[in-house]
Amino acid sequence: MTPLDPATPRHDWTRAEVAALFDLPFTDLVFRAAAVHRRWFDPAEIQLSQLLSIKTGGCAENCGYCSQSAHFDTGLKASKLMDPQAVIADAQRAKAAGAGRFCMGAAWRDLKDRDLPKLAEMISGVKALGLETCATLGMLREDQAVALREAGLDYYNHNLDTSPEYYASVVTTRTYDDRLQTLSHVRAAGMKTCCGGIVGMGETRADRVGLLHALATLPEHPDSLPVNGLVPIAGTPLQDSAPVDGIEFVRTIAVARLVCPQAMVRIAAGREGMSRELQALCFTAGANSIFVGAQLLTTPLPGEDEDSRLLRDLGLRPMPVDAEPAARAPASEPERAPIYAS
Repeated sequence: MTPLDPATPRHDWTRAEVAALFDLPFTDLVFRAAAVHRRWFDPAEIQLSQLLSIKTGGCAENCGYCSQSAHFDTGLKASKLMDPQAVIADAQRAKAAGAGRFCMGAAWRDLKDRDLPKLAEMISGVKALGLETCATLGMLREDQAVALREAGLDYYNHNLDTSPEYYASVVTTRTYDDRLQTLSHVRAAGMKTCCGGIVGMGETRADRVGLLHALATLPEHPDSLPVNGLVPIAGTPLQDSAPVDGIEFVRTIAVARLVCPQAMVRIAAGREGMSRELQALCFTAGANSIFVGAQLLTTPLPGEDEDSRLLRDLGLRPMPVDAEPAARAPASEPERAPIYAS
């Protein structure tokens, strides 16, 4: 296996090398990931993000995990795009509760030009609050990506979900290449990418290797890399999926940190069902971002009280909004800001 040099992020990973990382003894893997994490980030800082569903349900995609697909009967009612001022008010509350990043998600197959003015108003209003902005709105054309950047969008989320080989077992209404093309448009527009996947959809470890290999060999690594644990939704094709073992989930986090060392590695969906100890292992293995609040689009989160208690017990603090990966040593005795405003 090629030696790891945390000072030199690579884009030439082979699948065999990624698989060899997964196969390392658990403590060795976590140790290596923790060392790389410390090279680029302060390990006592966690980025707190909040995600709001600005348009729920009725999506034309048939993603087998999703409660918002119009193809499945999940009992979810479709809604219209939210009013921009209501979104900005939600962002104000998120900031007051300690979030440094605000994400907006719409259940669309692709963005329609008619919705751009409302979205621009939302994005610019959230940006004016001093928050990082992120959106997930389906597939984009390059000109649409430029319009979102000009409105103040910092990140665009578009997950690869799983390996190229397993992808068609999860969704058939768009291709892997469609997803890669949208990511290309986002990069060309000068925005940062938020791109990860989901584990627990019936995939094998080889598919988890394939997903992380695909992310690590993109022209630019994702700036933000969410690792979602599937939350099975009644009425979807994946409703009976068994969860991935916790140790395997931590391995996935650790390998993500090693192959994309400068990314914000986020524990995303599924955290509500994780023990405190499992989450602590994820942070030890290089995760440095979580979603906070009561809900992640349509699935639950632990909530403010649980998150506040966990992060305080672990001695972690919110990451500054303008934090960037850097070759720096953490401050010896940094001031501990409150996790949530009282």
